[in-house]
Amino acid sequence: MDLFGTIRAPRELLFGFGQRHAVGAMARRLGQRALMVTDARLAGDPDFVALAESVRREGLEVRIEAGALPDVPVDSAVACAKAARDFAPDLVIGVGGGSCLDLAKCIALLLAHGGRPQDYYGELKVPGPVLPLIALPTTAGTGSEVTPVAVLSDSERSLKVGVSSPHLIPTVAICDPELTMTCPPGLTAIAGADALTHAIEAFTAGRRPVSASLATERVFIGKNAMSDRLALQAIALLWEGLEAACTDGADRAARERVMMGATFAGLAFGVAGTAAAHAIQYPIGATTHTAHGTGVACLMPFVMEWNRPAIGPELDEIAQAIGLPCGDEVIPAIAALFERIGIPSSLRSLGLQEDRIDWVADQSCGIERLIQNNPRPIDRTGMRRLVAAAYAGDRALVH
Repeated sequence: MDLFGTIRAPRELLFGFGQRHAVGAMARRLGQRALMVTDARLAGDPDFVALAESVRREGLEVRIEAGALPDVPVDSAVACAKAARDFAPDLVIGVGGGSCLDLAKCIALLLAHGGRPQDYYGELKVPGPVLPLIALPTTAGTGSEVTPVAVLSDSERSLKVGVSSPHLIPTVAICDPELTMTCPPGLTAIAGADALTHAIEAFTAGRRPVSASLATERVFIGKNAMSDRLALQAIALLWEGLEAACTDGADRAARERVMMGATFAGLAFGVAGTAAAHAIQYPIGATTHTAHGTGVACLMPFVMEWNRPAIGPELDEIAQAIGLPCGDEVIPAIAALFERIGIPSSLRSLGLQEDRIDWVADQSCGIERLIQNNPRPIDRTGMRRLVAAAYAGDRALVH
């Protein structure tokens, strides 16, 4: 097979304990007026206060926007961008979990190009560069610090929506595992399981016919040689570190493995894309109001079981990466890991009502950009069977 690959990434990516202290110097190279975006809880955290002060010491004017909310309501993104206009920032710094970073991306977009978030829904709708952006994640999960995606919740729609454009990739990502050390076990598990799902779906995504225009016509181009290497390394790192980080949050080696795994997973799915587990989670999240990472991780073993006939070689490679004898053991092992760290093992235990199975199947099939990325085709009948199996918590019912 001819090697083909694409990677889109920040201009600079700093990783390691203590690297957050570089933020002031990085900011000085990018602007003079920094809008620092976070949430109300983090705004008072000593680490955040120290970060803001380090930016000020480099001579920048700083304004704090602490209005980040879970799932980034569209109206809040509009309000935050409007409130920042009189400050006229020339740099945005996002600090926090995925919602904080996604809000920072939206603000950088709206300040640069105006309009409403709705104008940019979908792929490749952003007309040009946004304001320079520095991203500092405090959780290890979404990978938003390196991805071309911002996810929002729109009250006019029943599902989350996304803005996808290479222009949304932060200019600089600073990944300091020390910022995750106080992350509680439950959030560590949800975020890390989300990252592992990103890596698995990127590694097992469908391949698209290669052409010179593929990477210019799509944000997510499917499985490719470059994203594969990052995704497989992410799986290995998360397998090594996730359970240990959940068990002992002070385990520095586990924390850095999980954060590097989440970052590599973001780099992988930011170009390869995700697939059916993410498609099904959109309606699941809308009806159960559960965390995104919880939903995709609950679904992942069932989606892998559906895809098994199409991903045999990938399962063998994953087995080798995580030290299992053969590919047949991968799906049970992933399911067991998720169960050990507290991820529900069925959609029923996630809170889905049985009479919503058909609705979930219908809605999932409608998210074509993700379904088309799945390695094994899935029609309405197959989707209904998959969702029902996940509801019952029985992978044997998938086939």
